[in-house]
Amino acid sequence: MIVWINGAFGAGKTTTARELIELIPNSTLFDPEVIGGALPYLLPPKHLAEVGDFQDLPMWRRLVIDTAAAMLGELGGTLVVPMTLLRQEYRDEIFGGLAARRVTVRHVLLAPAETILRERIAGREVPPDLPDGEIRTRQWAYDHIEPYRAALGSWLTADAHLVDTGALTPYETAARIAGAVGSGAVPVCDIVQTPEPTSETLAAGVLLFDEQDRVLLVDPTYKAGWEFPGGVVEPGEAPARAGMREVTEETGIVLDDVPRLLVVDWEPPAPPGYGGLRLLFDGGRLDAAVADRLLLPGPELRGWCFATEQEAADLLPPVRYERLRWALRARERGAALYLEAGVPLG
Repeated sequence: MIVWINGAFGAGKTTTARELIELIPNSTLFDPEVIGGALPYLLPPKHLAEVGDFQDLPMWRRLVIDTAAAMLGELGGTLVVPMTLLRQEYRDEIFGGLAARRVTVRHVLLAPAETILRERIAGREVPPDLPDGEIRTRQWAYDHIEPYRAALGSWLTADAHLVDTGALTPYETAARIAGAVGSGAVPVCDIVQTPEPTSETLAAGVLLFDEQDRVLLVDPTYKAGWEFPGGVVEPGEAPARAGMREVTEETGIVLDDVPRLLVVDWEPPAPPGYGGLRLLFDGGRLDAAVADRLLLPGPELRGWCFATEQEAADLLPPVRYERLRWALRARERGAALYLEAGVPLG
């Protein structure tokens, strides 16, 4: 398993993690900062200059997932990971990616009072060999207090085990975490993601519309970007039935009739993905009463909304939007379309 120690910059994550590996048997420290340190050797300076934070790079997030899983595969036991995660979608992506590798994550949040946090930042040691290091490092920490406060007030405490470190030494904090992990007081973070494919996949999505003909979109926790209700077709499962099953699992809506096919889109492989066939079906129009019974987001969904075609263009990744655009044209014409990489043929 992984014990992920979250918290604002200056909360004491790294010092606590070093103490914690002495208290949890067969545990190892993995600091994702080493991934950030390696990126200047892997990416062009111009590319790095375009982002203000390594966490904004999909490559960084993927390398964190892959490295953590590889370390556990090599060493076993427990991995202690001290790293601030203030964006929910990044937390979901990383924890979900680990769940796909059957790695459980227990999420701990170090939460001293803001006054104590600011005192610690002010007194934080900064490597003397960094040009203007003291000013830049401290300012970086100060700048992230507001995003931390916003995350704390919204999603951050939903599944994290809080430890107020205001009056605790790093050793005392580590002892509390070790005790809470050992007793089961720190639950497994319930982020769901299906295992990553090892070959081409067949996936079925279902378009559902409200009385204004807006399409239902969902924001899954297990991948970036908005999507349609649906998922991977299981072996031996009919694609339309798979779409119906996924709609029920994700939204609580039970479709009585088998949906009509709108689009078959061949998605080419784009490493590390394998591509495959993507089918979109017309699930029909939901009356207001049914739409009002949509389930609140669960482990698989961060949110949902009804969107016009124009609004969907701002929410969906380009490939998915093209798939939707042509599915809407097929719905208008009453004839299914065959696409390759989002482009209609024939």
